[in-house]
Amino acid sequence: MRVRQLEIDNFRGITKGRIVFQPHTLLVGGNNIGKSTVCEALELVLGPERLRRYPIINEHDFSHGTYLGSEDKPCEIRIRVVLNDLSDEQQRRFFQHLRRWNDEKLSFVDEKADSLQNADDKRVVWALPVIFIGRYDQDEDDFIGGTFFEHPLRESDDLGEEMRSTLGSGLTVFSRAHKRLCGFIFLRDLRTGTRALSLHRGSLLDTILRLGGEGTADMWRETLEALQGLDPAIGEIEQLRVIREKMRERLGKFVHLARGEESMSFFASDLTRENLREVVQLFIATKPSNYAVPFTKQGAGSINLLVFTLLTIIADRKEGQSVIFVMEEPEIALPPHIQRRITKYVLQRMGQSIVTSHSPYVIEQFYPENVVILARDGNTFSGKPIDTKIVKAKTYRTQRRQFAEAILSRAVFVLEGQTEMVAVQAVSSALERFRDDYSHVDLAGVTLFNAGNDREVSKYAPIFKALGKKVYGMRDKFNAPEKGGALVEEKSFEELWVSPEKGIEKILVNQVPVHVLRSFLEEVVQRDDYPNNYKYEAGKVSDDELADLALEVLKARKGDAYGFGYTGILIDQCQSEDELPAFIRDALLSINEQLNDEIELEE
Repeated sequence: MRVRQLEIDNFRGITKGRIVFQPHTLLVGGNNIGKSTVCEALELVLGPERLRRYPIINEHDFSHGTYLGSEDKPCEIRIRVVLNDLSDEQQRRFFQHLRRWNDEKLSFVDEKADSLQNADDKRVVWALPVIFIGRYDQDEDDFIGGTFFEHPLRESDDLGEEMRSTLGSGLTVFSRAHKRLCGFIFLRDLRTGTRALSLHRGSLLDTILRLGGEGTADMWRETLEALQGLDPAIGEIEQLRVIREKMRERLGKFVHLARGEESMSFFASDLTRENLREVVQLFIATKPSNYAVPFTKQGAGSINLLVFTLLTIIADRKEGQSVIFVMEEPEIALPPHIQRRITKYVLQRMGQSIVTSHSPYVIEQFYPENVVILARDGNTFSGKPIDTKIVKAKTYRTQRRQFAEAILSRAVFVLEGQTEMVAVQAVSSALERFRDDYSHVDLAGVTLFNAGNDREVSKYAPIFKALGKKVYGMRDKFNAPEKGGALVEEKSFEELWVSPEKGIEKILVNQVPVHVLRSFLEEVVQRDDYPNNYKYEAGKVSDDELADLALEVLKARKGDAYGFGYTGILIDQCQSEDELPAFIRDALLSINEQLNDEIELEE
């Protein structure tokens, strides 16, 4: 079983939204775009224990906090999920609630007038629609919510006024037992690690206990009996025994106690199941101390790995059954190699994984067709997979790490090489120092993308445009005229800057003052990696010779190995905005202005 589509009405920051899911789905978007809201919406519908919490929803769960509409009529939160790829057992259990679903058009065939003619189309499959409905109950002055199988009500269905006013009027309840059959697991980020590793109802440890089969009820009863029958009893500890006897003797003067020493006792707990769930904790001993402590005393990374370990046990106990696994930001407190390992495990072992992340080490594990870009257009929220007709799998694979970073950005600045990447970063850092109204490209959410050479810059314009990004470009002028394809591709740029020089080094040398070049050479000549065949002695090189010497040094030390050091040092010698290379400076100022204008329009 997998989630195919999610529709949200009036829930938190989403007034109206629709997200289409893949067999494995990576949800990406900027901060506060709605990733966590999507995950929690899924939990409201599919989480077996979610509706046990009180309150189920509250004022802040309604979009804009509006839970009463005109004439004080309650506004409803509606979260609709379509599930497909059902197992044989799930189809048997849910058969009377299944509907025929066109997986290409993403709609139920019974919603169309000619539904019977299309019911056996090869693109039509069985699907299960379920819905959460929540609202404010004025009579009880409380918020209520429930989950139901959703089926279309015919106009001839006369539910009656009283029935229509009830929650989920005319719909069959989608119970906790039904939800457990769906195999939904939601791992939030580290903030809920404590609950995940506890024995609270619905926790991961509790889930493992239930999947273990019969005997859980006997486990609680036998444990409580063992606590009550400890030998020696807790109350026989000398200090406690003395206190108990004094209290029994004194209290006996005022209250008729039962006879015998058992009229007052000490026990290790309240001797209830719920109390044990609260107090029982997992202890772990790790090197170098080898002393067992409560898991909450472990480091953040260790707690996350403990949580993940429980998830692997759950996956194993499901024995190939479908698991819908939702995971928020697995990268928290974990090193890159563990992030990759966790993500690979989830993709291989879970029936469906739905993941949110800001980590390129997580993102790069997903194929482009499994990446769903979340976006907002006014009050409308949407999530659609990357169009693989535009973003080719081969292109994505060869630049996977860069694509992973670009997917998370507001805008992409495509450059032709590593030296250009360093130069743009350095000029952006300088502008941040010189101007109060400028935001560094990192702060503005602009990803710098290395295209590899000047001829490759243009081809990325339509790709990033298709991802919903503002895309900018910068390249050298071509020796030969541009071809027709490149000209078409370049139309996708918001703006493209073509260098008046051939090579970034000429731009840097020709567009900074002479004293900047001299300061640059005086500093780099002291480096161990300075090219020995380009001699420089302070005071012995004329101003006219400086540009040629600096150009040769920059060319000799360009690329990944040296580019950052030499190019960055040159830009660092600029002491004002006017001294920065104008070609790069003006491009960055233009991008900054356009993105700031966009923010003002959104506000």
